[in-house]
Amino acid sequence: MERIIDNPDERTWGMLCHLSALAGYIIPIPFMNIIGPLIVYNIKKQEYDFVEDQGKEALNFQITMTLALLVAVVLALILIGFLLMGLIALFSLIFTIIGAVKASQGEFYRYPISYRFIK
Repeated sequence: MERIIDNPDERTWGMLCHLSALAGYIIPIPFMNIIGPLIVYNIKKQEYDFVEDQGKEALNFQITMTLALLVAVVLALILIGFLLMGLIALFSLIFTIIGAVKASQGEFYRYPISYRFIK
């Protein structure tokens, strides 16, 4: 059986690890989708194990999506990249929201596609 986190503060900060990535959609600063989770992770990783876990998960996913987006930008030279950029952005948005909802419920969420850069 999977462990569920009961502490509401811990769940909120875990959720913010995921939601802070959406700042990349709002604030036009390069790599803001990575900077947001990195800030939350670094602020609370010592205090809560759940935040450390979900922060790593959010960071790994956002780094993976950023690399995929960079590949799509290169592929835009042969036109297929434009479609891929839209699909990657949509995929990232949907799974970031799912991750935030799961974390707010105290569940340890794992993204379906994510390379483990931070272990």
